[in-house]
Amino acid sequence: MMAQSKDPGKDRLWRNARLATLSEGLPGLGIVEKGAVAIRDGRIAYAGPEADLPSSLASLERIDCEGRWITPGLIDCHTHLVHAGNRAHEFELRLAGATYEEVAKAGGGIVSSVKALRAASEEDLLHQTLPRLDALIAEGVTTVEIKSGYGLDLENERKSLKVARLLENERTVTVRTAFLGAHALPPEADGDKQAYIDCVANGMLPVIAAEGLADAVDGFCEGIAFSPDQIAQVFRAAQKHGLPVKLHADQLSNLHGAKLAAEFGALSVDHLEYTDEAGVIAMAKAGTVAVLLPGAFYFIREKQLPPVEELRKHGVRIAIATDSNPGTSPLTSMLLTMNMSATLFRLTVDECIAGVTREAARALGLLAETGTLEAGKWADLAIWNIERPAELVYRMGFNPLHQRIWRGQ
Repeated sequence: MMAQSKDPGKDRLWRNARLATLSEGLPGLGIVEKGAVAIRDGRIAYAGPEADLPSSLASLERIDCEGRWITPGLIDCHTHLVHAGNRAHEFELRLAGATYEEVAKAGGGIVSSVKALRAASEEDLLHQTLPRLDALIAEGVTTVEIKSGYGLDLENERKSLKVARLLENERTVTVRTAFLGAHALPPEADGDKQAYIDCVANGMLPVIAAEGLADAVDGFCEGIAFSPDQIAQVFRAAQKHGLPVKLHADQLSNLHGAKLAAEFGALSVDHLEYTDEAGVIAMAKAGTVAVLLPGAFYFIREKQLPPVEELRKHGVRIAIATDSNPGTSPLTSMLLTMNMSATLFRLTVDECIAGVTREAARALGLLAETGTLEAGKWADLAIWNIERPAELVYRMGFNPLHQRIWRGQ
């Protein structure tokens, strides 16, 4: 495999474009008709009306967008992209009537992915992951978060995170990693959740932090996973090592994981189907982003909708993501994710597009660098053959991407 160049692209000016800047200083999507985007040294030098373009940028190489739309590059802020094999057999079992919990208790679920990942080499994992990443890139994704959680011991969690880091050498994409050791109980733990959590917090996490393999620490707070007290132990260890936290919470029941995560100043809480108003209020106070995952909701045929109206009422920012994983959301399309978010969760067009750009960047702690078309941010753009932004949410199985720009390339 050939490593991709990371040098900034040429300084250029895209003109005769319609912009969805997502700037918080503008209403809605921050639309600019007859707009232009100028790029210097891999960063945005100007984004706004072409008529107001600074004269210092007028001499840049010009590209006529012919009226196309430019948005920020898309951001998938919740994936489990690095995994081995698939769980199509479990899909068959669920179609025959088995529940997610029944599949997990029978030795399927996350544990089956653990066995496959442990048996795979770094090279195997990289080879299997790249096509999934390429599918996201082909739809305009410029930043992706990748979680571990299928290793469940130090050697294999490190392996997963190393492969995630290697992806940046293979493709022009920004990768953020999350250590998800507290994802499930490995078979060798013999049912002792507390002993395993002690290992995650006191054994794995310090090594992973010292090696710089993780940008954040995640966990799964659920009856089939870990208790709030156990997650809090992991989060305290993360804080000790200077790592921000995130949480899979309230997907199958309400253990008040959203409130717990907010108390730790979490970047995001993800899933949220059973989150109550107290949890939403706590997230609002903490500035924690709600990441909704319609792929998992659809794939395991959930019935409980996330509390979208409560999130809106209390001003919690909403991001959306694929949750790409082999067991509950084998989804590698941000465009379909937007459509599902609108049709299943009744998000608006503006909420969907903001959810895969500005709010997804916020959920990763990257809003200062990407997620909007504003001067000083990375030149991450997606240029679309569309007549109006609603087409990005409305269509299914159709990709109108004209060009993807990553840091000016």
